[in-house]
Amino acid sequence: MKRILNNAISLGVVIIVLFLIIPLPTFLLDFLLIINIGLSIMILMITMNIAEALEFSIFPSLLLVTTLFRLGLNVSSTRMILKDGYAGEVIQNFGKLITGGNIVIGVVIFLIIVLVQFIVITKGAERVAEVAARFTLDAMPGKQMAIDADLSSGLINEQEAKSRRHKIQKEADFYGAMDGATKIVKGDATMSLVITMINIIGGVIIGVVFEGGQFMDVLQSRCIVTIGDGLVSQLPALMISTATGMIVTRSVSEGSLNKDVIAQFKAQPRAMITTGVILLFLGVVPNTPHMALITGGGALVGGGTFVSRRLEREKAEEAAAAAIAEGGGEAPPEEAAPSETDYFKDINNVYSLLAVEPIEMEFGYSLIPMVDESHGGKLISRIVIFRRQYAQDMGFVFPSIRLHDASSLGTNQYVIRIRGEEVARGEILVDYYLALEPANPLGEIDGIETIEPAYGIPSRWILPENKEMAEIYGYNVIDPLSVMLTHLAETVRKYAYELLGRAETMQLVENLKRSSPELVEEAIPGIVSYAMLEKVLRNLLREGVPIKDLGTILETLVDAASQGRDLDAATEMVRGSLARTITRRFCEDGQLRVVTLDAEVEKKIISSLTRNEQGVYLAMGPDLMQSIVSQLAAQIKKFNDLSQTPIILVSQVIRGYFSKMITQFYPNVYVLSFNEITSTVQIQALGNITMEPMQADRRAVGT
Repeated sequence: MKRILNNAISLGVVIIVLFLIIPLPTFLLDFLLIINIGLSIMILMITMNIAEALEFSIFPSLLLVTTLFRLGLNVSSTRMILKDGYAGEVIQNFGKLITGGNIVIGVVIFLIIVLVQFIVITKGAERVAEVAARFTLDAMPGKQMAIDADLSSGLINEQEAKSRRHKIQKEADFYGAMDGATKIVKGDATMSLVITMINIIGGVIIGVVFEGGQFMDVLQSRCIVTIGDGLVSQLPALMISTATGMIVTRSVSEGSLNKDVIAQFKAQPRAMITTGVILLFLGVVPNTPHMALITGGGALVGGGTFVSRRLEREKAEEAAAAAIAEGGGEAPPEEAAPSETDYFKDINNVYSLLAVEPIEMEFGYSLIPMVDESHGGKLISRIVIFRRQYAQDMGFVFPSIRLHDASSLGTNQYVIRIRGEEVARGEILVDYYLALEPANPLGEIDGIETIEPAYGIPSRWILPENKEMAEIYGYNVIDPLSVMLTHLAETVRKYAYELLGRAETMQLVENLKRSSPELVEEAIPGIVSYAMLEKVLRNLLREGVPIKDLGTILETLVDAASQGRDLDAATEMVRGSLARTITRRFCEDGQLRVVTLDAEVEKKIISSLTRNEQGVYLAMGPDLMQSIVSQLAAQIKKFNDLSQTPIILVSQVIRGYFSKMITQFYPNVYVLSFNEITSTVQIQALGNITMEPMQADRRAVGT
């Protein structure tokens, strides 16, 4: 029994095909016609109550099955009409209902129904499906890029990214299938007209020629049955066509059709009142239907007034609730807070002003709803997701971020502070989307020109209704919250080394002690002090190297201390032991594209290393420095076309000192050494920095 139920649909399709061959008894045809009408009503109700098209993803296949079912019933009823001139009570009663005793009226009404379906609904649904399929396919690359951007910034995890990619693929497949399925609806409408003509002409010929009936009597009886048959098949077809049009226009809906219509009409009470006033005015104009216009106008004015007052009451309640939540209500006299002057009379309270937050964000007034969870703000939950992702990638849990508003900022501005000082600032428009401009856009999109705050990419703020068009043109469209969180994420990555203090270092050691207590007991604090470990970890974070493998870092520092290495040399030893981690961090698809230094340049740099009481530092001549910096500027442009972080590959001896020098000019350039790259990686040199430009400059000066 269970196996039969699992294959019920397959068996049903086979039986429907058999309808085209096997004659059906009259009572069974009546029953199946009622099922067809009920099924079409059910499909229409489902399409009106879904929030998005993918909730009814079987619709294209279901459209084919229902069309085949309807055609099978049409063939069976046609066989009965041509043979007996009668096709059951359902068809006979529907025919009498629509004709009302007049064949001409029945034929005209039937043709109107068929033409409405064929010209208006079916043709419109077909066009919408074609456009939706094309736009969905064209927007796929932009949506994929947005998912990759969210994943790389830690806004979503791998599972969520996989789910969103799967949804995008299903949308493309669905709208592609709908583009073809609408052709079935169009063909069904055409076939209905053909079957109707066959029934009338064939029925009249059979009735007059073969059965010897009177022409008018035969025409009367056969037309009633034929029109009834057409109506019984066209009513379900009309509802299925309507459902097709609805399901391909669900792209901009946020809920079911019922909820969207009610909510959006309720949000415009002024339009209802204005319409009602116009109808009332028309109601007093002579020679107009006074009663109908006055009744309709009065109903609209009354309904609009009621809705308007209700909206005002809801806004007042929300404002009162917000005031209570923010502590804006008046406190009882006995619980009144002391004045600011009285509070700071106590000298101990003044010390509270000296606290410095590791990270804090200040917001303008219009950005507060994005932060306030009581009003649907999602910034805090997104920060939690990013903190988890960053900890998994880099091995460091950055401190909590203090979020608060600031009256000194513009309404759309925000500021990020590290240790109390501003390090980043941005401005976003809450009701817009940010479209990142591609290198070669397919078209121009209207918007407010700006610069993306995290990466400095030329962008523009666009209206929500232009979002899909921007994606089609190749723009990467990002919502305002993601813009702000991406800026915060990049700022945290840039200044993570400043957020790692002594307390955080001790916390990391305590966490390591759970898995490697012997290593921690041997190394800390006897061989490696907390201060030394903190400085090495900060050096690694400064250059984007993960510190997740703290056990290997600590073991390497123990070896470095036993060899008497200084802090810089110990850091380079640690980097060498993290070769696999560094390779994974910077390598793409087994290839590493780099810029190298000529052997003569490296010799010059090594000869410029100088030691004093504070350690070793790089004392490079200005000519050599200028030559390296200018050559590097030309080489970095090659990486822009590859969408890869610029990397310079040098020897281990000079890596640390050269990196400190280059970072002053190009903070986004990474300097790696050969012993930090695993042997499985294929290194591709995009350029080489040599001594020739500097020598050429000297010859030119000498000349």
